[in-house]
Amino acid sequence: MGRILVVEDNTNLREAICESLAAEGHHVANAPSAEEAIASFSREMPELVLTDLRLPGKSGIQLLEEAKATDPFVEVIVLTAYGTVEIAVEAMRGGAFDFLTKPVRMDHLTTKVAQALQVRSERSALMRERERRSYLEGEVRAAFNEGEIVGRSPSMQRIYQTIEKVASSDSSVLITGESGTGKELVARAIHMRSGKRDEPFVRVSCGALAEGVLESELFGHERGAFTGAVRQRRGRFELAHGGALFLDEIAEISPVVQVKLLRVLEEHEFERVGGEDTIRVSVRVIAATNRDLEGEVKKGTFRGDLFYRLFVIPIHLPPLRERREDIPLLTEHFIRKLSEQAHRAPVAVTAGALELLQRYAWPGNVRELENALERAIVLCDGDRIAEGDLAFLQARPSESIPLPGGVVPLNDAMARLERTLVERAMEQTGGVKTEAARLLGIKPSALYYKLEKHGLS
Repeated sequence: MGRILVVEDNTNLREAICESLAAEGHHVANAPSAEEAIASFSREMPELVLTDLRLPGKSGIQLLEEAKATDPFVEVIVLTAYGTVEIAVEAMRGGAFDFLTKPVRMDHLTTKVAQALQVRSERSALMRERERRSYLEGEVRAAFNEGEIVGRSPSMQRIYQTIEKVASSDSSVLITGESGTGKELVARAIHMRSGKRDEPFVRVSCGALAEGVLESELFGHERGAFTGAVRQRRGRFELAHGGALFLDEIAEISPVVQVKLLRVLEEHEFERVGGEDTIRVSVRVIAATNRDLEGEVKKGTFRGDLFYRLFVIPIHLPPLRERREDIPLLTEHFIRKLSEQAHRAPVAVTAGALELLQRYAWPGNVRELENALERAIVLCDGDRIAEGDLAFLQARPSESIPLPGGVVPLNDAMARLERTLVERAMEQTGGVKTEAARLLGIKPSALYYKLEKHGLS
């Protein structure tokens, strides 16, 4: 059954049509003019408009144009007592589903209405499938571009073993570790080794979205749910149905979203924003965070019941400084990958340069290593990276914060120190401003100001 808006200035005919369609089980609203019909669009959200051609004020053709501009998927049937070929052609060119002349038999009208609603349903389903395929194709490309996890250290071997064990289950997984350690790669590896590898793997960066946006992103929204919601949109849970949903930066979600997420994990159902229909899904949730989530529970900023729903299978990724033996292998992997992207032959790495890479503490972990190698490949002379090409690492010890030497004005010293800290935070997080702000303990808006202030934007 559908939502229908009947627009007819003849009161008796309008009521007769409404009664006939309501008897078929449709939700029917009505208006005596095009102006009132347009004003009611956001409230009624009709799937089909049934309009007279001649109306007081704007005509049925003008209503057709405005209805299509508001919702390209709405179907429109035009009724008129003055049927001509020219009018019919004009209506069909404007996107009308059909053109009927009065007097029209009610059984014929209800048949046309059913056909129009069926066409709309099929078009909407086709559009949703195209949207889903487009999104998933992008995810598949991302999976191939990002490659496999690299490392042979004992700690990484244990992680490989855990991945193999948990891949076949549908249990929730919580991946923890510092920023840049490869949490998303682990999530993808779990999914690709599961029996649902051909099903969707959908990711959401929770920290990058405001509360209202994140709620709509996860659960979708109905047309008219808020300003700008011009059509129904499926959320990531629906896109991930049958597969896995990766929730990065899970510690950043608000209490409101935490409640809705807990319900999905417990009952496998939810409603879209602004919707009433309950949607059931089968989705494996894999979450990740670089914060102490258990500590957030103790502080009261994260729900304990949600934490335990996520903390079924924990996987902790060690920082790169705790698995330095993997640095030569990672260096080889990134040089090959970055050289292919730059369409050049892979460069070599001197023994001195490799020693420096292994000695450096890598506060930004694997992501910082990749960024450093990309910079070295661009700046190096010839076909090898020497120790001098990594001078920016030697000039930037990572275990401590160097204070300006000598006696200088305090304001100058503080400004230099602030710039150093901001630069380092941006490098450690690979330029991700929300993560850099969190690392510095300031709001993203304050970070934007400091980047502009120090000419780093």
